Amino acid sequence: MNKGLLKAWNDEKGFGFIKSDTLEHDTFIHISALKHMSRKPKVGDTIYFEVATQPDGKTKAINCRIEGVAELKAPYQKHKQQPYRIAKSNFASSFLGKVASIALIGALCFYAINKYNTHSNTNNLSSVRSNSQTPVISNDDLATFDEKYPKVVIPKIVIPKSTQNFTCDGRQYCTQMSSRAEAVFFINNCPNTKMDGDKDGDPCERDSRF
Repeated sequence: MNKGLLKAWNDEKGFGFIKSDTLEHDTFIHISALKHMSRKPKVGDTIYFEVATQPDGKTKAINCRIEGVAELKAPYQKHKQQPYRIAKSNFASSFLGKVASIALIGALCFYAINKYNTHSNTNNLSSVRSNSQTPVISNDDLATFDEKYPKVVIPKIVIPKSTQNFTCDGRQYCTQMSSRAEAVFFINNCPNTKMDGDKDGDPCERDSRF
C-alpha cells in the first residue's frame, strides 16, 4: 500500500495525480477509485492506494481511500447482501416445494394401495358368499331326479362261460367264425381281429349266419 498527496485534481473530468515519495513518477487516479468515500477528493488530501499497470503500459491508482474521510460502507454492504437474501429465499421456496411434492406423491401412493386392498377384499367376500349360496338338493329333487334324467341302459355282451373249445389261431374275419360266441371270444382275447368295426363289443353284426 502506497501513501501520497493529491497533487492535482480536475473536478469537472473526475481525475487527478498523486505524488508519492516511494514512487518515481506521479500516479494517475480516477474518481471511480474513490466512489466509496463520503466526499470528493481535493488537492492536498493524503491518499492511500495501490498501483496497477494498464494495457497501454501506464499506471493508475486502485483500492484508494482518503485519509480522515469516512467510507460509505452501509450502502455498499446492503447492495452486496441483497443477492444472498434472494438466493436464500429461493432456496427456502425450492426446499418447501420439494417437500410438498414428496408429500403429495406419498398420499397418492397410499390412496392407490388402500383402494387396491379394498377392491381385493370385496372380491374375496363376494366369492365366499357365492360359494356359500350353492343350492342344496332336497328330497323332492331326488324324487324327480329319475324322471328328469332317465337311466341309459347299455346292452351287455354275454360271453359264454365255457370257452375252452376256442383258441387264438390267427383267424381275423367273421367269415372264419363258426358262431357268435366264437367271434366274441376272438375280439376279447385274440390280437388283430377285424370283426367289430364300430367298436361296440358286438362282433359280426352284419353276418346273417349269427
